[in-house]
Amino acid sequence: MKKYILLGLIGFTLLGCNNKKGAFLETVETQHDVPTSVKKFINIVKEKGLTHFNTIDHAKNAKDAGLRLKPETVVVFGNPKMGTKLMECNPSIGLDLPLKMLFSTDYEGKTTITYTNPEYWSLKHNIKDKKCLEIIRKANIAMQNLAEATSK
Repeated sequence: MKKYILLGLIGFTLLGCNNKKGAFLETVETQHDVPTSVKKFINIVKEKGLTHFNTIDHAKNAKDAGLRLKPETVVVFGNPKMGTKLMECNPSIGLDLPLKMLFSTDYEGKTTITYTNPEYWSLKHNIKDKKCLEIIRKANIAMQNLAEATSK
């Protein structure tokens, strides 16, 4: 009997590994390499009137340290008006702002864009205010749209 219970628990655990529900990272595959995707993304950010704060090339930083890393770049961007409103809801959300998108290539050559689903912030920062939740919902849609537009 103990064997069956143990097997059942292991089975439930393994089933949960592929469960996307509750996943806070979103990933979109792109048709372009990392440098092309980053350049395209920054152009879209600027066209949308958002602020491009910084670009961090992790592969270059690794090379400068005498190490190797597949292409991996983070673009830091945002909307200061939206961010300010969210930080008024809870200052701790400033830990997750400005927004970030990760552009990376895996060992099979697939390039992806990854970002944190902003809806996670409502849990992480205990946001319950309806106006703030609506801003977060819109931020999630905007992030999806930015990633999708960049991937094409």
